[in-house]
Amino acid sequence: MTSPAGQQTTIYDTAALERVLDAMAVALMPRLHGAAGVTLVGVRRRGAPLSDGLLVRLQTLLPGADIARLDLLIKRYADDLTLLHPETRLTEQPEHADIDLTGRVIVVVDDVLYKGFSLNKAVQYLLAKGGSQILTAVLVDRVCTTLPIHADVAGLKLQVAPNHIVECHVPPFEPVFQIVLVQPEAG
Repeated sequence: MTSPAGQQTTIYDTAALERVLDAMAVALMPRLHGAAGVTLVGVRRRGAPLSDGLLVRLQTLLPGADIARLDLLIKRYADDLTLLHPETRLTEQPEHADIDLTGRVIVVVDDVLYKGFSLNKAVQYLLAKGGSQILTAVLVDRVCTTLPIHADVAGLKLQVAPNHIVECHVPPFEPVFQIVLVQPEAG
């Protein structure tokens, strides 16, 4: 992720974020226990490796559970205004055209919940694929959505100034798992 100019402060390091993922998995566990099937859906890009991390933890917490993984390509990046698209785009992969999620508990995983556009797009798509019980899990909830959507599980809640950017650095997209707060230069 290319950071805009301004003061950058690492506010969570790798060790802290690993503990946050542990806590997210524990928070999801009672909601998934006894489900006929669970599908973790990563919102690409950074939601995909976060889903992988939650998958490993949930497989330990819920041994023998039927937990599947898939990713959705959704682009908006509302927290980095240099990448903002005028509308939220979901690109359906050919292998998802006939997917049926009926009877499965679906957990949509993303890095940052900002305005809610990406999660809303994912939920609408998954409802059309048969999803009836859909949970949302985010690493960071900025607590400022404009759409009527919320995180069922939020690793962290960060209320920062509207012009500040919360950057989640998630391997393999960045070398170090961390959260950086970018405060733009006064102009």
